[in-house]
Amino acid sequence: MPCRSLGLLVILALALLVAPLAAAAPPGKIPLISVLRPTSSTDPLTEAFRQGLRDLGYVEGHTIRLEERFAEGQYERLPELAAELVRLPVDILVTDGPGAVAAKHATEKIPIVFAAFSNPVEEGLVASLARPGGNLTGFSPMALELAGKRLELLSEMVPSIRHMALVWNPRRRDHAIQVKEIQAVAARGGIHLDVTEMRSPQEFDHAFATMSDQGVGAAIMLDDAMFYNERTRLVELAAQRQMPTMYGHRGYVEAGGLLSYGPNYPELFRRAATFVDKILKGAQVGELPVEQSTTLELVINRKTGQTLGLTIPPTFLFQATAVIH
Repeated sequence: MPCRSLGLLVILALALLVAPLAAAAPPGKIPLISVLRPTSSTDPLTEAFRQGLRDLGYVEGHTIRLEERFAEGQYERLPELAAELVRLPVDILVTDGPGAVAAKHATEKIPIVFAAFSNPVEEGLVASLARPGGNLTGFSPMALELAGKRLELLSEMVPSIRHMALVWNPRRRDHAIQVKEIQAVAARGGIHLDVTEMRSPQEFDHAFATMSDQGVGAAIMLDDAMFYNERTRLVELAAQRQMPTMYGHRGYVEAGGLLSYGPNYPELFRRAATFVDKILKGAQVGELPVEQSTTLELVINRKTGQTLGLTIPPTFLFQATAVIH
């Protein structure tokens, strides 16, 4: 009995010695998630990602921290911004478009989630969609499959126009494959297609004047962070030239553009939070398959159509995800 009592006293003494150490231990580290965007801080897609985190129960400043950087459409700033985030360092880097390329060059260790990147296999970001390998995964908006469809829809909207332009930013490497696909669809449909390059906002006025002088009657504009930052101005230039234009993002149509066809980008950015959640819970980023967007939106600005003197076919209105009046 005395031995047993002595043993209990020893255990109690050890517990008293350890208890202060346990109480003084620092709290668990709060994960630091970085957001690198080619666009501006006013882009609502960033808020969609934050909402995705909230939907999963994360509380900013308590269970997760965010560090954001924005290139304002100036792609040359992305490498340094990515390097800056890597130096902090962050636990996960979330980005999109050309930001994913800059992030990949900046780190081979930190997990990278791209909320939207066209053709990630062709551009060398991942080994395959099913098994990305490396430190990147995310969402691919099937840009190649959608590229030709946009031309077909625009042609249906304005069947009398057989001379169109394809507007792109040659600084976007992932645009080149889309350009080829749209050219092929145009050739099969008997549409004369001019390819127009815009590298900076300073080229907008001249590009639209040239398109108009060459008899272009309608245009397709590929998705681009610089274009999106300047969407109000681009929409106004198209309106001045009475040029029906197809976009890949509903944000242009909400700014007054005629129509858009593409993924639900806010949904992609919201769902990017699910990748972050899985990685924080121990999933290996290279083993998380790249997901392709399945929700597509056809958005029409009916008022713009009326201003352009167009009669929007009832089939379009029936198919439309949203009609802006």
